[in-house]
Amino acid sequence: MTTLDDVDQLTTQRMRRMSPGNQRRLPLIDDSTLPPGPRWPVLVQTAALLRFRHWFHPYMHQRYGDVFTVRVAPGGRPLVFVTRPEHAKEVFAGDPEVFHAGKANGILGPIMGEHSLLLQDGSEHKRARKLLMPAFNGHALRAYEDLVTEVAQAQVATWRDGEELSALERMNALTLEVILRVVFGVTDESRLAQLRPRVNATVNVSPVVLLGWGYPRLQRYGPWKRTVDNQRELDRLMYAEIRERRTAPDLAERTDVLSRLIVQGEGGDALSDTELRDQLVTLLLAGHETTASALAWALYEVGRDPVLLARCRAAADEGDDAYLEAVMKESMRLHPIIPMVVRTLMKPATIAGYDLPAGTTIGPSIIITHAREDNYEDPSAFRPERFLGHHPPTNTWIPFGGGVRRCIGAGFAQMEGVAVLRQVFTAYDVSAVGDDVPKVRNITSVPRSGARVRVTAR
Repeated sequence: MTTLDDVDQLTTQRMRRMSPGNQRRLPLIDDSTLPPGPRWPVLVQTAALLRFRHWFHPYMHQRYGDVFTVRVAPGGRPLVFVTRPEHAKEVFAGDPEVFHAGKANGILGPIMGEHSLLLQDGSEHKRARKLLMPAFNGHALRAYEDLVTEVAQAQVATWRDGEELSALERMNALTLEVILRVVFGVTDESRLAQLRPRVNATVNVSPVVLLGWGYPRLQRYGPWKRTVDNQRELDRLMYAEIRERRTAPDLAERTDVLSRLIVQGEGGDALSDTELRDQLVTLLLAGHETTASALAWALYEVGRDPVLLARCRAAADEGDDAYLEAVMKESMRLHPIIPMVVRTLMKPATIAGYDLPAGTTIGPSIIITHAREDNYEDPSAFRPERFLGHHPPTNTWIPFGGGVRRCIGAGFAQMEGVAVLRQVFTAYDVSAVGDDVPKVRNITSVPRSGARVRVTAR
């Protein structure tokens, strides 16, 4: 069992070991085999990709076609984007021993840790996914739904008739509470009060700080040092929670994800404290702001259309969860939260007609895939009906990735979204205040103005 005296050392070791600059070097790549792309300086391309993605992806697609190459720091490694569903299928169906997702997600390593489901490949990933899967199956989701509904009711109860509010801010607070209670299983208010600011500081990491992980010396200065200090404090809280939970007298009766993982491990394949910490942080980063942003955009879009609002009111009153789920899905289509899904090739492979060498990172652009007119009629329009009664064509809707690496929390996110929208539209009408556009925050995209809406009691 990890003692609190060990935590600082564990955090320091993780930050150093998982820095992108300290990872195993990939082989040099022959530029002549790669698809076309800009010849801008690497730092310019990297900044455009991280900071201005909603302009950059469409510009690259228009300039270079359905397949293009971008070079990113550190080292100017090539990142090849595909934009057609048949090419995405080639990536998602690739041999997981060759198409490594963990390598491609390495920029998140210092925060998530080496045991993170998002950073593991091969047999390690298979083991971790097998251990986590029972906590996200249909039976588990049904058990979580009542608690999610309770948290949503409490949040909506704080709203006031006629109030103008930031949907993003309110949804962030709501989804954070869901994560802390449903995933971490924390109910003590004093512990929640300690965790909330540390978690928010972790989620609000800027693209500049993420880029800085490739240069470990930066961790002694400014925002990079503040991020490291925050990680130490968050780790102390999380390891303390894990240590206390292992000895909780009601452990077997608890239904939160952390407790389930500990109990399940007692049957044989136990997760260490460090493994539990890494998986919990992964679930936090993957399931907090992503769902909050999708919900904020959904409220904003519904608030712009009285017909949509009336349909959502009826769905909430009549228990039509299928329509509310369609609203969530269309929100994630029109406003992608994550810009791309990537894999790093451990062996040469042919994708989209290109013979790509080992070491190439490749993946579909979600931004372009969701906006192609040959995938969706009138793609700039918000139409939940696209998702009623049928599924979109394979690999044209990919907010959760695809293949064996599809997000393990996809079902949870959609359940949570439906439960929240049901509570909102049961109690309030919403109307959008002004226009909004996406901006980049850490690895996610959120409404620049916070998706401001005015709520009116029904």
